[in-house]
Order: sequence, then C-alpha cells, then structure tokens
Amino acid sequence: MIGRLRPRRRSADVLLAVCAVLLAALLITSMRDGIVVAAMLVGCGMAAVIVMSGAISVTPEDTRSEATERTLRVATNTLAHLRGGLTEENARAICSMLLPETDAAAIAITDTVKVLAYEGAVQTPFRAGTPNAKPTLEVLESRRMETFVAVDDDTQEARLFAVGSRAEGSAFGIIVPLLVQDRAVGTIKFYYRRDLDIDRTQLAIAEGLGLLLSTQLSSYELDKQAELTARAEVKALQAQINPHFLFNALNTIASFTRTNPTKARDLLREFSLFYRRTLESSEKALIPLSQELQQTRSYLRIEKARFGEDRIVESERVESGCESLPVPSFLVQPIVENAVRHAMRDEGPLHVEVQVATDGNDILIAVTDDGLGMDDAVASRLMAEAVEPRTPAGAGAEKGAGMALRNVAERIERFYGVGSGVEIVSKPGEGTCVTLRLAGARRSLALGTAQKQDEGARGRSGRAS
Repeated sequence: MIGRLRPRRRSADVLLAVCAVLLAALLITSMRDGIVVAAMLVGCGMAAVIVMSGAISVTPEDTRSEATERTLRVATNTLAHLRGGLTEENARAICSMLLPETDAAAIAITDTVKVLAYEGAVQTPFRAGTPNAKPTLEVLESRRMETFVAVDDDTQEARLFAVGSRAEGSAFGIIVPLLVQDRAVGTIKFYYRRDLDIDRTQLAIAEGLGLLLSTQLSSYELDKQAELTARAEVKALQAQINPHFLFNALNTIASFTRTNPTKARDLLREFSLFYRRTLESSEKALIPLSQELQQTRSYLRIEKARFGEDRIVESERVESGCESLPVPSFLVQPIVENAVRHAMRDEGPLHVEVQVATDGNDILIAVTDDGLGMDDAVASRLMAEAVEPRTPAGAGAEKGAGMALRNVAERIERFYGVGSGVEIVSKPGEGTCVTLRLAGARRSLALGTAQKQDEGARGRSGRAS
C-alpha cells in the first residue's frame, strides 16, 4: 500500500510545483498591469498550493512507522526490566537501553536516597552508589520535573532556564520524578553537554519516559500488593483452621497415647507434617496441585482418627497431567473441611470425592459429598457471600464455610482472571458439590510442561557433553 502511495505523492508534488510556477507568473503579470483583483485571486491560489504541499509532506509513513515501533520497543523492554521493581540491576539495564533513544549524553536513575545507576560520558561525581544531589532531592519533594546545571565538576544546582537560552555550566540536565500512587519513589536524570541541547522535544521525551517508568512501577506495586493480600488471606484461612482443628487433633492424639501408643505416634508425626506444610505453603503464591491434594489427604487422616476410620471415605479422580498444575495454597482443603464439618451425619459414613478434569482451556476441581446437603436459599446465600465485594463492617462477621468459600473464590479470580469462579449445587439429604473453575489454567499447565521438557533436554545435553 505504501509503495503505491509514493508514486502518487511524487506526481502530486510535481503538479503542485507546476501550479506554483504558473501562479507566480500570473501574480507578477497582474501586479505589473495593476490588476489588483486578479493579483488578490492569484495570491489566494498560491496560498492554497502552499498549504496543500505542506499537508502532503507533513510526515512520511516510514518515519511515523519507525517512531511507533521505537516507542513500542522501549515500552516493552522497560516493562521486562521493571517487573522486579526499582533495583540497581534493573536501573542499570534501563539506563543502557534508554541512552541511545534520546539526545542525552548520560542518564542516571535514583531511588529516594542514592543513585542506583549511571550510564554515559558526562563527568559527574553523582554516579551509582553516591547520595542524591540537591536538585534530585528537591524533585523528590516537589514531585515535579525540573532542569539543573552543574556549575562545576562537584556541584549540581537547580536552575530554571528558558528553552533556547544560554547558561554557564559544565553540564546541564532534566530530572523527572518517578511516581507511584502520587508518591515519589525515585527519579530519572538526563545529562546534556550544552544548555541549547535541552529543547522542547527533549523535555517532552524526558517527561514521557518518566511517565512510562512511573506507570510500570505502579503496575509492579499493584502486583506486589496483590501477592501480599493473597498471603494475608491464606493466613486468615490458617487462623480459621487453628481453633477448631488444632485442639480437636491434639485431644484425639492424647486419647490414643494410652489405648494405642503406636497410632498416637503415627498421628503426631502426621500432624507435625501437616502443619509444617501449612506454614511452608502460606509463604508461596502457588504450589503444585499434587501438594495441595497431599495436604488434603493428611487432613482427612487426622479427622478419621477423630471420628473413626469408617466415618469418612475419600476418593480422588485426577485427569492425567493435572497433578503439576500451579494452584493457590489452601484451595481444596478448606472445601473438604467444610464438607466434614457441616455435611457429616450423626451416623454412617461420609463419602468425599475430589475430581479434577479439563474443560476446554479451563480446569475444573470438584469436591462432592453425600452428606446432609442444603436448600437453595442457603446455597444462594453462600454464593452471594463468596462473590459480593467484601465490606469492612462485614469482614469480622464472616466465619466458617462463608469465610473459606469467599477466600477461595477471591484467590481463584485473582490468579486466573475473568471466567473463573465457584459454583455450588446441593440438595437436602443428598449432598453437595462445590466446583472451582480455573479459567485458562490448561494453557499455563501446558506451558509449564514444555518448560520442564526443555530443562530436561538441556540437562541431558549438558551431561552428554
């Protein structure tokens, strides 16, 4: 398409040039002959030709395309480096990458205390590891872009100078604050050899790059906060488990110390492993599904000792390959615990089955029991509590099944996104099925499998060499 437009543009340029020459000749003739009206009309025609010529040759498609590709490349590369936050290593990589993209002679990135990285040829004492200069501290406080001048090799002073004016100094620069939620977390500094090098274009580029880095740092901060929130919710689930499970388990173990010391010892070991895994899992965002299922089995073994081996009958049906699926910790165990706590009858066994299967790109985890069940009103209330926004007033009132289900539902949506969620199907006297839909989880499972295969192949290749 661009190839066809170029000959047309050249033809238009030639035509406009011919028209301009003819109109100029007419204008000279009209003015010489004193025909004012004709001269005015010819002058208007020449103005139109000039405007049309400028409109056609504003910015070539190649230049615009190159600028767009350059901007996208910078944004992608800086995002890759800022996923770990504002560190010295990330700052060095960003300075090296941005320096060729501007007319600056050097670039530095700071945090709120010191210079994290410096790249360039300008002589300055404010290199990586040194405390921030006075102008940098002022920008951190004001949260506004400023210019500065290095009056000698050891000093930087904030100085506002008009674009295009001349000022004395050994180096000149622009300091742009890096803002996260209106809080300055650092700056990016652009050094120039001459004050005239700082024009409106360089000011706009500096401001744009500062905004880009601020946006990406804000994204990292949000991701970090989401992870901390997820860990806090796991801690809340642990707090829910501790009161009603800890003492019951210890009492059960104590009751076996006289009647069956061997069983008491085995239960104590099982209980110790269960809580050790609980503490380890709470420090991780994701764990393999196989580990979550193992933790669920440990929980059920302790409950069997309490209620009787014949009172709880568990089974699993896991589709091949799903065992390695990364899932948030405390995903299945709280649902199974709800079944034991609320669905068990006074007599007879409670059958609990965990099923894991794929459904297109999604993965479904279903926990089914044949216990007491619940009516539609109770099931609807639990579902509403799980999906409605949490309010400070209601946060303390939630407990038991409602709290566990809400935490599970919120973490599923956070980790797997739109389309994920929880579904409850129950009938009084027949049992309950709680289904967790993990949207798009099959793709992440396939990606993880491919990565493991690549690592295995590299390991075999290394051993062979």
